[in-house]
Amino acid sequence: MSYRGNDSNENSQQTDIGAALRNGREILFQAFNWESHKHDWWRNLERKVPDIGRSGFTSAWLPPATHSFAPEGYLPQNLYSLNSKYGSEHLLKGLLQKMKQHKVRPMADIVINHRVGTTQGHGGTYNRYDGISLSWDEHAVTSCTGGLGNRSTGDNFHGVPNIDHTQLFVRKDITAWLQWLRNNVGFQDFRFDFARGYSAKYVKEYIEGAKPIFSVGEYWDSCNYNGHGLDYNQDSHRQRIINWIDGAGQLSTAFDFTTKGILQEAVKGQLWRLRDPQGKPPGVIGWWPSRAVTFLDNHDTGSTQAHWPFPSNHIMEGYAYILTHPGIPSVFYDHFYDWGDSIHDQIVKLIDIRKHQDIHSRSSISILEAQPNLYSAIIGDRVCMKIGDSSWCPTGREWTLATCGHRYAIWHK
Repeated sequence: MSYRGNDSNENSQQTDIGAALRNGREILFQAFNWESHKHDWWRNLERKVPDIGRSGFTSAWLPPATHSFAPEGYLPQNLYSLNSKYGSEHLLKGLLQKMKQHKVRPMADIVINHRVGTTQGHGGTYNRYDGISLSWDEHAVTSCTGGLGNRSTGDNFHGVPNIDHTQLFVRKDITAWLQWLRNNVGFQDFRFDFARGYSAKYVKEYIEGAKPIFSVGEYWDSCNYNGHGLDYNQDSHRQRIINWIDGAGQLSTAFDFTTKGILQEAVKGQLWRLRDPQGKPPGVIGWWPSRAVTFLDNHDTGSTQAHWPFPSNHIMEGYAYILTHPGIPSVFYDHFYDWGDSIHDQIVKLIDIRKHQDIHSRSSISILEAQPNLYSAIIGDRVCMKIGDSSWCPTGREWTLATCGHRYAIWHK
């Protein structure tokens, strides 16, 4: 992967898969939560697009837009039907058009680890897809989930047929479907759901085939815990995410679940966790920041599922960290639109500082303090930040306070 060059004019981006990664100036927005399917979602989002664009987001991750057995979209069946619980195909197309006008790229949620069958086949399970487009038979389903295909190349998603990506006919069909989403429907970016479920080499093949501008994979497994809580050292956890990125040919980013796990413990008076033994950030951003998408919560960890939530009274410290640090930050819908105008406006201010001070995914970082109640760092050469209860400010007259809030402050030169 070449890291030279910073031009990201639109024409080169259409064909150059790596341009957005090299540029490193993405700011993502997760534009839904677990309950969104109940709220006429495509219409609701269309009203918010001007604000999303104005706030500085480059890409908005939409929920799965295809027909699904479950209303949230994560049990897909008819992949070519764009009528879902989030709204009709017509409303979706209107939303995508509005996003194009406001220069926010639409990110499609790509759910290709599993697919709900339409008819019973081998063994009496619903492992055939008769009567709909991509009418696969049992050979498209892994042998470990009731099909006649090969064994899975990853972890099983239980209770539903898992797609066998080793089959050439399956990969050709998926690539053609992704090309349709990219070139006909109008999605520009991809988010790969349950990326642990199949080999990363197939993600590489799909990205090369469909050429999204930007991709991110959800490689989520458990952090390392001991009898007293979270281990200080999460190197094996971040290494597994890095191995996935490598397996995908370095063409995709991955969500930095390591940073999420550490940061949400650190803000509870354990900010010493935010410096690893080498003096670097302890998550994926400490090792491969240009491929790490940082976030505080998503529709699984937060929202009404709350499988692994970020402590709600520390949200702004979390955003002060990820929006000033290297990596590619992502903001969650709930925090931005449901937690009040003050939080919304504070996040916008942090995005504004990131853009104006030209912090990007590869910005340098020097960690100054990492104590129980104080973390401070200089990012690039123009931004300094602190989070935590302890009072602190940078030495030197060149620093000007840019913004501050409860338990955080940012300065610039």
